[in-house]
Amino acid sequence: MAIEIPRPVLKGAKALVVGVANQYSIAYGCAKAFRELGADLAITYINEKTKTYVEPLVKELEAPIFMPLDVATPGMLEAVFERITKDWGKLDIVLHSIAFAPKEDLRGPLINCSADGFKQAMDISCHSFVRMARLAAPLMQNGGTLFAMSYYGANKVVPNYNVMGPVKAALEACCRYLAYELGGKGIRVHAISPGPLKTRAASGLKDFDLLLNEAGELVDIMDVGFTCAYLATPYARRLSGETMYVDGGVNIMA
Repeated sequence: MAIEIPRPVLKGAKALVVGVANQYSIAYGCAKAFRELGADLAITYINEKTKTYVEPLVKELEAPIFMPLDVATPGMLEAVFERITKDWGKLDIVLHSIAFAPKEDLRGPLINCSADGFKQAMDISCHSFVRMARLAAPLMQNGGTLFAMSYYGANKVVPNYNVMGPVKAALEACCRYLAYELGGKGIRVHAISPGPLKTRAASGLKDFDLLLNEAGELVDIMDVGFTCAYLATPYARRLSGETMYVDGGVNIMA
């Protein structure tokens, strides 16, 4: 059955993008793609230092909602959703592109990872997505799409990815379970797995340049952004619960 889709296809959609740190962020590429397809944006920043880099991007993207958000600080996530509820009364897209582990745990082997470091990595990088989904679902009365950023190291061992491998594996599993739990409400959930990208977050990984060299042809943030934008449109209405690789096919190679 044919469906009528407005042009631009996300016109009128409301999108929350979490994780923009600068113009090289995956989250910025996604925000830009959502905006090019007509969506209105809510963008967050983690602290005042980051705000100086993100604020010009917010102006460029004409985002009417721009708020601080550190998911480890109680009440901040709720404040963002209260503002969205007040200003928009609905939400169509949520993009979670944040990850963190203490440097000493991130750069050392998994076997040496501290319990506190593991808990912090899991809370910020994984469980915060579950919390976002819980707050977003009531605002997605007509359905919506949730995205979380993963990496190939969630499913295969990537040297030096260390604790983030198990954490991202948990994140991908959360996406599958949320897709099942929210599917009846028309809410789709995807884990997005880009190839290695030179982002601020990735620079914290030990020997990250080796990952880039081994990856072959690199993707860029707009490749990831337009993949997410497509998945948020009615064209992808039957897709949910997948881990979508945006890596030029590298993941299929031995």
